[in-house]
Amino acid sequence: MSENAKKKDKDKLSLSVTVKNAAYALKLAAGISPAIVIHSFFLWLIGHGEWVFFDGVFMRVIVNGLDQNIGFDRIFRFILISGIVFCVLRIYTGYIDNVVYPLETNRLFGGIYKKLYAKARNVELRCYEDSDFYNRYTMTMDGAEAKITAVLRGVFGALVGTAAAVVVFYLMFEIDHYAILFIISPLIGNFIFGNLKNKYEYKRYQGWVPNDKVLNYVSRMMYLPDGAKEIRLSQVFELMRKQYAEATEKNVRVSIKYAFANCTLSFLRITFTFTVIFEGVMFYAIYRNRVSGTISLAQLTIMTSLMVAMTWILIRVFENIMEILKNGMFINNLRSFLDYEEKIPEDFDGEIPSKDFERLEFRNVSFSYGEKKTIDNLSFTIKKGETTALVGHNGAGKTTIIKLLLRLYDPDEGEILYNGRNIKEYNLKAYREIFATTFQDFQMFGMSVKENVLMGRHYDDEDAKVVGALKMAGVYDRICALPEGVDTVMTKEFDENGAVLSGGETQKVAVARTFVRETPMKIFDEPSSALDPIAEYDLFKSILKEARDHTMLFISHRLSSVKDCDRVFMLEKGTLIEEGTHSQLIALNGKYAQMYKKQAMNYLALENEEEVIL
Repeated sequence: MSENAKKKDKDKLSLSVTVKNAAYALKLAAGISPAIVIHSFFLWLIGHGEWVFFDGVFMRVIVNGLDQNIGFDRIFRFILISGIVFCVLRIYTGYIDNVVYPLETNRLFGGIYKKLYAKARNVELRCYEDSDFYNRYTMTMDGAEAKITAVLRGVFGALVGTAAAVVVFYLMFEIDHYAILFIISPLIGNFIFGNLKNKYEYKRYQGWVPNDKVLNYVSRMMYLPDGAKEIRLSQVFELMRKQYAEATEKNVRVSIKYAFANCTLSFLRITFTFTVIFEGVMFYAIYRNRVSGTISLAQLTIMTSLMVAMTWILIRVFENIMEILKNGMFINNLRSFLDYEEKIPEDFDGEIPSKDFERLEFRNVSFSYGEKKTIDNLSFTIKKGETTALVGHNGAGKTTIIKLLLRLYDPDEGEILYNGRNIKEYNLKAYREIFATTFQDFQMFGMSVKENVLMGRHYDDEDAKVVGALKMAGVYDRICALPEGVDTVMTKEFDENGAVLSGGETQKVAVARTFVRETPMKIFDEPSSALDPIAEYDLFKSILKEARDHTMLFISHRLSSVKDCDRVFMLEKGTLIEEGTHSQLIALNGKYAQMYKKQAMNYLALENEEEVIL
């Protein structure tokens, strides 16, 4: 295939994608707010209809009437009726602009972001670790409703404008065949130079996105309380300021990179779109009237009026087409995001798993983050009623195992079985309801303590359940001391009376989330990482008490806390290297025993080295 043929195919594809994007935006908007679609069409129809009528009919009637000495009463009636019609149309358009549009735009805004948030919640966790996907997601969320509205108006503006231009073209053609040639000028200005300018602006925007994420992060850290103490007690502010300055400098370099092209294209677009056509038509009409004498003053007036109308109509048509093309690039991101086929969709349907927990098995499971293998041919089984611990140094793959177990990720190789069936066969939400989990990197939300414990779930006698869970977590007394107890908001961001708890207290509230739920299996990922040894000891007593009626799995970096577990899995680089009870592993005198003894040296020895209590 020749280069020209390839270029034509590429151009056809671009046009095809643009049309599909415009159709997608219209369908999306119509599904959320039919009113905004209907009224947008009529607004453009009225706007262009007024132009065509005023310059093509109104001016012709008035000028010809004056030129042919038609009676004043007939001209007056025509002007009066036209004025009444225009007045009624102004009332309608004013109502749409000031009442309908604000209401329907908000409805469109809510509907679009409802879809975006639903999709964002439904995509697998791995998507958020893909920088390319995350950048596209960021661009998708950046004023999506404004871009859809712009495409919506652009489509109707282009369609109605084209029809209006055809009518004006015919009226001009009746007066002068050659004046139509001036239409070529705005075609060049908008289709060629305007299109190139939009492409360069989009490239500039793409270059800004990664840097804007840094700028937004630094700005967020400066007004949120999360890092306030560290900023004041360290020199981290200088590092953040350096990050901000570097990101700003990168944005400046991106702007400079496209500055000359954008300025040049802007000048050429304006020159061909406005200057050439306005000045050219005016000189041409005056020449024909004054020099060649081939048109009358009345015809000159009408032709000039029509040419002005044609110019503005064409300019608006091309602007709307450019708006479609420009925002079409953003709509393409929206479309690809909403049409993205999830690998592990949150709404995945399948077999409803039994809540009668029998066993959970990892069978030859391997998993990698990118090219880094985190889990390597791992096999183990957790049986009903067992209390099991995953231990090992940082990076051993412990938390990754939990994420695989909960099907936040799928293994690259091997399979995970629940009650003998691959977990991929189960309804995802129903499967996850089998587990109650506390992650080490938990998140507190700007809601009450009670809501942060219940996490949107509802139970009979909720207050009693929340109180019981907080007591088990060892934080109830602290919560009682808050201004509104369990109804106290856990942040001062929205409520000046909100609570700001310590790291350990906040972690206990997170642990209470797992205590409050009645599930066959409970999982604790480093539940005591922010606690002192005494608080940790009390917490693990509560966890082991809870284990009497549940299957339990937890991760702990302090091996003294796993001594009473039924089984301990020692991991290293994603591989199971030792398995057994605490006593068995100590007797084995392998890596578990070495790790335990090293930790024991940091605490007071009691009667013998093997009975150190952290």
